[in-house]
Amino acid sequence: MSHPAFDALFARVAPAPAPVSSLRERDRRQDGEDFPAVPVAGLELSVGEMAAALFETGADELAVPVPDTDTLYGVLHGAVRTLGPAGIANVLGTFEELDGAEFFEVAYCRRFAYRLALSFWYEGARARPMTAGEAAVALYLSDAYRHHHIDPATFRRTPLLVSRAIRQGAALVPVETLMRLGAAMVREFAVTAVTPPVTPVATQVDAPSTPGRDWLYRQALPDYHRRRFCFDLMRFDARQPSPLIVRLDGGAYAVGATPPAGPDGTWARTLRAEW
Repeated sequence: MSHPAFDALFARVAPAPAPVSSLRERDRRQDGEDFPAVPVAGLELSVGEMAAALFETGADELAVPVPDTDTLYGVLHGAVRTLGPAGIANVLGTFEELDGAEFFEVAYCRRFAYRLALSFWYEGARARPMTAGEAAVALYLSDAYRHHHIDPATFRRTPLLVSRAIRQGAALVPVETLMRLGAAMVREFAVTAVTPPVTPVATQVDAPSTPGRDWLYRQALPDYHRRRFCFDLMRFDARQPSPLIVRLDGGAYAVGATPPAGPDGTWARTLRAEW
């Protein structure tokens, strides 16, 4: 489907996006920082400090079921009140020496801290990683490998190509529509997706109901084989970077920066949005 055809289609189902201020101006990161410091109880904590504080106060017990970000932030507040700045500084060095592969509690807390850093990436907004469905829809809508045979091995060897394609495809539709299509794709394919091995960073999956075949989904993503390929790639190849979905405090949505990989060195994508 051509870009003008996309414009006409989505104009019928989605309002024009509300004007938003530059996300660059809202970015909390200081020069040279990979992640923003997160404001909590009057302090500004790094990813490492958050993970250490969560670990010291037993936050890994929250891992099942996977907590939402507001719950994690509340637990972090409690950890800061319990430990104080000096306590966090005292435990940080010891925590950094622990191996997440050996201690699953450490892996959980590092993953939780990563989620919090992504959530507070921007001032006056909350952010989260794209879901597997959203990233797959964006890849489907892009021009990548649209006019000739898809070579999965080539895709997997070129994560930057995939990352650019995701951003290009996401720019073609309103973010709210991308989210809707992504949820529909998860409903279509999650029930038949091969379940990967359980790991310390495994996430919950909503039980799929009916296949995601509403009218917009059928019109925008008609090619089953391309849908399936894009979903499988985004679900199971966590080496492919994808950007953040940003929800501004006023209610508007935007596509944000592409963050660094998580503590396990990947961009693992969940099936359900983790706000």
